[in-house]
Amino acid sequence: MPVPRKRDAGELAWTDPDDAPELTGVFFERADIYEGGQPVRRGRPKLEKPKRQVTMRLDAEVVERPRANAALAEWLARNGSGRAGA
Repeated sequence: MPVPRKRDAGELAWTDPDDAPELTGVFFERADIYEGGQPVRRGRPKLEKPKRQVTMRLDAEVVERPRANAALAEWLARNGSGRAGA
């Protein structure tokens, strides 16, 4: 809703940014893309082997060294899968 302006305020009227349009069903129907009646997944493709987040407490010098992920992967390759009994 435009706010009343002073006579010498300029040509453009200020519009309140909180006065957003109502989101209707038509808006959401146009927002999704469908192929053969199924919604198309958008965004980053899923990884075959996604990384998992873990929490570990390590010494500062270990954390500061670059390539920690590569070093751990190399260690696992040399020492087996790392599973108990392997």
